[in-house]
Amino acid sequence: MMPTIELRPVVETDDAFLASVYAGTREDEMALVPWTEAEKSQFLEFQHRAQTHSYTSRFPDSEHHIVLVDGEPAGRIWVDEWEDEIRLLDIAILPDFRRRGVGMILLERLQQRARSAHKALRHSVHTDNEEAIRLYQRAGFTIVEDYDFATHHLMEWTGP
Repeated sequence: MMPTIELRPVVETDDAFLASVYAGTREDEMALVPWTEAEKSQFLEFQHRAQTHSYTSRFPDSEHHIVLVDGEPAGRIWVDEWEDEIRLLDIAILPDFRRRGVGMILLERLQQRARSAHKALRHSVHTDNEEAIRLYQRAGFTIVEDYDFATHHLMEWTGP
């Protein structure tokens, strides 16, 4: 059975939840460092705030939403629409909600939006994130560029 997925705009009281979502995206990486839990927590909080500041200053008109799965907060999605493209800035789903089709459903919705607007849908993916690359390729995205010292792929979907 497919989950019910809804979006609601981020509000100020979501910061702790968003920090936990961000931390969930870095679990594998944090498992490799010999830091205390307090050091990891402090680092992740700093990185979360830096990312949020970067996105809000670079993309002031972007849409930042909480992803709700069957009414429960499950992640976030950050999207900006430009003259010639829709850019998926970030998508993150908590580990407990992964592998349930949530990411694919969100991508399909963005693809429909891009199709209706006659725009490309683009997203930057770290080259080491093989699971995400496979997800985007299954959704019809192709790698169109490597950048940032070849650490990231720019992936694009232009429709059927």
